[in-house]
Amino acid sequence: MKKLLLFSLSLLLFVSCNTDDDYDNYYFEILPVKSVNIPEEFVMGETYPITVSYEKPSSCYVYRNLYYAKDNNQRTVAPIMTVYDNNNCQPLVEFEEDVTFNFIVTSNGSYVFKFWQGEDENGEDLYLTIEVPVVE
Repeated sequence: MKKLLLFSLSLLLFVSCNTDDDYDNYYFEILPVKSVNIPEEFVMGETYPITVSYEKPSSCYVYRNLYYAKDNNQRTVAPIMTVYDNNNCQPLVEFEEDVTFNFIVTSNGSYVFKFWQGEDENGEDLYLTIEVPVVE
């Protein structure tokens, strides 16, 4: 048991002291949504998968999470990337990825989903807006 604990501690120290610069310099970036697969209607109390597609510009972009903001029955969604700032990045041509999240219907009426699609020439946010009614 002591040997396993000592080995685990040594491994942890070795990994945490790694000074590989390829992973030290990074930042977060939100990518535009290219397309969405979402049901045409919801039923109260049910859970639905919603798939968001986005395009990665280079191999330095790694999916991190979804930006997901709620405001009553409105949801704003966008993929968040970790972007590693190094010289080993390879450009990707039309490299599309999907991420799916489960949406639980908890209220009546309609849900309005706003999927961020970038900014226009004036810096204003653009959204793919989809309204999904809740039926009984």
